Amino acid sequence: MKRNIYSTFFTIILLFSVLNSSSCSSREETVSCFPSAPINLVLNLNLPAYFTLQNVGGWMYINEQQSGTRGLIIARTTNGFKVYDRNAPHICPDSDTTLSVENDIKIICPKDGAEWITITGEPTKIAQVSPKTYLYSYDTNTKILSVYY
Repeated sequence: MKRNIYSTFFTIILLFSVLNSSSCSSREETVSCFPSAPINLVLNLNLPAYFTLQNVGGWMYINEQQSGTRGLIIARTTNGFKVYDRNAPHICPDSDTTLSVENDIKIICPKDGAEWITITGEPTKIAQVSPKTYLYSYDTNTKILSVYY
């Protein structure tokens, strides 16, 4: 009898933890319908195509393979880089929810006018969450930027 109670209790705990960990709504940094895509990117900043990323305040769109569902925005900051997903983090994806940079200082969502500061990702208008960011490593000797998720 005791064994049955422990077994049932363990099964309930296990089931609850599996359901809780796989829930889309547990993502606090984005809405629950935010798409997930592989991010695995290596950029050689020595190449002329990436020249703008060599200077603080420089940014560019990256739409290469394995750079998310709508591409990335990479911005050079005073202490490294910020790598943002171009999907709006605060509303479900639609045809007009791809983030873009305006006037080199802010990221905007064309659907509702939400805004973020390009260098920090801090929301300034409408949205309460920052754009989703990704991890990166940067080798200052070779100027190789690797972005991953």
